[in-house]
Amino acid sequence: MTALVLACAVVGLLVGSFLNVVVHRVPSGESVVSPPSACPDCGHRLRARDNVPVLSWLLLRGRCRDCRAPISARYPLLELASATFLALVALEIGWSPELPAFLYLACVAVALTAIDLEHHRLPDAIVLPSYVVGAVLLTGAAVAQGDWGALLRAAIGLAVLWLGYFALALAKPGGMGFGDVKLAGLLGLHLGYLGWAELAVGSFAAFLVGGLVGIALLVTGRAGRKSAIPFGPFMLLGAAIGVAVGQDVAAGYLGLIGLR
Repeated sequence: MTALVLACAVVGLLVGSFLNVVVHRVPSGESVVSPPSACPDCGHRLRARDNVPVLSWLLLRGRCRDCRAPISARYPLLELASATFLALVALEIGWSPELPAFLYLACVAVALTAIDLEHHRLPDAIVLPSYVVGAVLLTGAAVAQGDWGALLRAAIGLAVLWLGYFALALAKPGGMGFGDVKLAGLLGLHLGYLGWAELAVGSFAAFLVGGLVGIALLVTGRAGRKSAIPFGPFMLLGAAIGVAVGQDVAAGYLGLIGLR
């Protein structure tokens, strides 16, 4: 298990470097493949030795090698976040056929969180292809495990969360974006595959955490009643909570009300 977690952390650092490109280019409709990465101030292409995750930023002291323009701390932070999330997913899921699907979802979560916080958008270019990737990987996992019930739950989870968020978006235009609706289906697909408890807890946790943070921002004066607060990061955090403690929370709740 330790080897798996460490391997996923290293992969996360490398993927995080690419996710920086995704976060920078996708919102503006640019290609993530070309042109090669370059300093936005002087235009010099980044050398291979300046593309080593985290380490290059530290050695360069957060500045371009050529023009000494500052390089945002977002770059190493996103790489570290990617490494951390992939390691945590490996620790939670372990060696199992569904691990690749959840590692991929973790990478998507890092990119979408960064983009939504900065641009208040959840780009279709990231979310929609993730349905295909998730469905293929989870179908492969179901075949490997012979667990067709998990695949059925995944389909139901996708439909329930998509329809639920769609209803919320229609009920209160502007309160819930259709990017959130599309993300909901993707999260429902993965949470449903794991189980009903993960689906229920992950869905509820998004609104609980979002509500608590919203209240905190109002009380501290950092947001007003009409402030636009991106909900995507709370959905992703809620899903993470569902994966990590969904079974325990559901069992505790059922025990509390005497149903277990």
